[in-house]
Amino acid sequence: MAGKQISRSKSRIILLALSLLGFSLLIFLSSLSPLRTSSPSSPTHFHLPTSHTSFVASLEHFLTIPHSEHTLPQLDVNNLDDAIFNSESDRLYSHPYYPITLPLRVYVYNMPSKFTYDLLRLFINTYRDTSNLTSNGSPVHRLIEQHSIDYWLWADLIAPQSERLLKSVVRVHRQEDADLFYVPFFTTISFFLLEKQQCKALYREALKWITDQPAWKRSGGRDHIIPVHHPWSFKSVRRSVKKAIWLLPDMDSTGNWYKPGQVYLEKDLILPYVPNVDFCDAQCLSEINPKRSTLLFFRGRLKRNAGGKIRSKLTDQLSGADGVIIEEGTSGERGKEAAQNGMRKSLFCLSPAGDTPSSARLFDAIVSGCIPVIISDELELPFEGILDYRKIALFVSSNDALKPGYLLKYLKDIQPTHIKEMQQNLAKYSRHFLYSSPAQPLGPEDLVWKMMAGKVVNIKLHTRRSQRVVEGSRNLCTCECRPGNITNTGSTIS
Repeated sequence: MAGKQISRSKSRIILLALSLLGFSLLIFLSSLSPLRTSSPSSPTHFHLPTSHTSFVASLEHFLTIPHSEHTLPQLDVNNLDDAIFNSESDRLYSHPYYPITLPLRVYVYNMPSKFTYDLLRLFINTYRDTSNLTSNGSPVHRLIEQHSIDYWLWADLIAPQSERLLKSVVRVHRQEDADLFYVPFFTTISFFLLEKQQCKALYREALKWITDQPAWKRSGGRDHIIPVHHPWSFKSVRRSVKKAIWLLPDMDSTGNWYKPGQVYLEKDLILPYVPNVDFCDAQCLSEINPKRSTLLFFRGRLKRNAGGKIRSKLTDQLSGADGVIIEEGTSGERGKEAAQNGMRKSLFCLSPAGDTPSSARLFDAIVSGCIPVIISDELELPFEGILDYRKIALFVSSNDALKPGYLLKYLKDIQPTHIKEMQQNLAKYSRHFLYSSPAQPLGPEDLVWKMMAGKVVNIKLHTRRSQRVVEGSRNLCTCECRPGNITNTGSTIS
């Protein structure tokens, strides 16, 4: 009996050993399987930095990281032109879709720190000074955050490639390889945080530095990107860089902020404001959408200039109406909380023009899941070549909106199924308006480069045309399209 028990014990041990060996072999073989979902390039194989959507938090982290700069010998204009010809010829004959290709190749200028890092440090060292207000009472540092697109784009472009997620753009370190050139000057910070004369002097210095670059001289600046997202920024020297690509909040065809011929969709790009309120994610929306009890909400400055004068007229017409909340407010912390709470409780959010046709409230509404009601006849929208705003917003003409009773009847007549569909589209679209570091695929930084790709061929056309025209040749080659007013603006292109 004892012998049989020992034999059984040995059999169990052998069976267990064989089982462990088989299990180990299975794990080993699965690790070699071609069906394995991860790969050496998968994000699981390297550490990605924490994603920041707060400008202040991202900037504080950014300034702690040492950044290496590539400084290569600079070619003169003629040698650079020859080098670009050789580089473009290689791409033309080796890439079947050139120049309609991604990723875009962007050269980032290594500007002196007084135009870049010094201004970022000035902001971070002073942003808690909430007593610093504009003439209308808005906190200056909050306005800078609202227009901080220059930071988000630059921070992504110069980040180590191993930490970047975007596939639409790559930074190149030789100018002859570039499709576009990025100028990392913080025009908004300098405008708001420097003394007036100091700011103007810095603008002149920046202008000289930029226009002295051989690449600028070669193209006249046509392939250079300059962030001028606040309508007051870089204003004193704009006429000298009007051929460059401007990153703008809107076009403002009223002429109050930009001179005729300075801005147009063929050349420039509209970028969204950085939202003032927190992003309401899918879980947040699933909780609050069934509880939205307010029909129409607006909180902000009720008296504005230019096209924004419609705000006071709408206030007179809508105040006190059932289901409508219209409040005077600013963009401070208390104002942010009140606006956020109001938007998350409302089906529709009023988005009238401000001093310019655009307003940050449009993007606050989008990230809050509140359907925007846009009353701004001259508004141009970000990334409209990619996004269809009719699926997430309502557009009402100023004339109709001011007709007694029109707007409320229009909103009340919208079917619940249509409202639900627009809310679902808002949940999908909101990611396109959320700046972050690292920049996310299909975020605003990504859509910038996808839109820019559509401009590259036209930029090359006008650059080469300007290089070969002779005295007496036809100089006018395009027009600025405006309803009822076709005005030739070839002098700004050619």
